[in-house]
Amino acid sequence: MNKYHLLCLFLLISLFTGIAQQATPKDAFLEKWANSKNYLLAIAEAMPEEHYDFKPTARQMSFEKQLLHIQRNMEWLSTTYFGKEESEIISGEKSKDQVIKSLISSFNATKVAVANASDADFKVTVEFFAGEKSKLQILNLLQDHVTHHRGQLIVYLNLNDIKPPSYVGW
Repeated sequence: MNKYHLLCLFLLISLFTGIAQQATPKDAFLEKWANSKNYLLAIAEAMPEEHYDFKPTARQMSFEKQLLHIQRNMEWLSTTYFGKEESEIISGEKSKDQVIKSLISSFNATKVAVANASDADFKVTVEFFAGEKSKLQILNLLQDHVTHHRGQLIVYLNLNDIKPPSYVGW
């Protein structure tokens, strides 16, 4: 075998090894979850505390309530579908620091709950208010819900003439 053939063989082995090591849905979720956490926390930090009660219209949630809504949804989905112990849910008006600490706690607890689930567990179908869903679909819902409300929070920042943090999603 010449050097060219050895190089080709090495590249093929490297390619197939990389394919074999591709992430499971759980691994992909956990990587994305960490990025989602960092991005949402950057957005939460960008808004000055005196604007945490800002809401664009009377019918919308305030910036703070949006963040707490995201936090409560993480708690509900991870506790209900991944068996995580429920942590303290804050209610009422809280400081910016308390809201951010609560978000960090919920993101971390959800990460642990999902990480502890087996790959087979994501194929399990569960009852959900919108009909039966697999736990893999619940993972997608966890991320989709954060993304939905985070998008609204970016608008809140822009309406207050605050430049949103650069996207962190990869």
